[in-house]
Amino acid sequence: MDETDRTDDVEALRHLHDGGDYRRLAERTSNPDVLRQLARCEYPFVWHAIAGNAAAPAELLASLSVRRHSTWNDNYLLELIAAHPAFTGEPLGRLVDLVAVRLGEGDRPFAAVLELARRPELTVERLNWLGHVPGASTRLRRGISRALAERRQR
Repeated sequence: MDETDRTDDVEALRHLHDGGDYRRLAERTSNPDVLRQLARCEYPFVWHAIAGNAAAPAELLASLSVRRHSTWNDNYLLELIAAHPAFTGEPLGRLVDLVAVRLGEGDRPFAAVLELARRPELTVERLNWLGHVPGASTRLRRGISRALAERRQR
């Protein structure tokens, strides 16, 4: 991205009229500063767009992971963050802990657990542990086993 595009996205922030404008900018910009400003809005679909944007920095994704709106939106956001290629290392480990808490609360972030199970950076033991925290189901444990088997086949 050249400097003109970055400037255009900063200028675009001044001309947002509705949630759709926020979402479209969150989907297309590669400017991390613009993404950080967009993350301040209260629209969960904008948080989803940010989490689906390959240019989103890990620290921004970490801050979004603790945002709450509604169970469905929260779980979808966790799924997107768990799958994001820039989200690695210690933040990814903290996401495992957060997902475990959400499982215990009864939120059922099963899709996020399965995305985490596809991540080769996480240990098999840690992922199997997720399948046994309160709120995890037999079906989720089977899904974790399948995801881990797919990891081994790659």
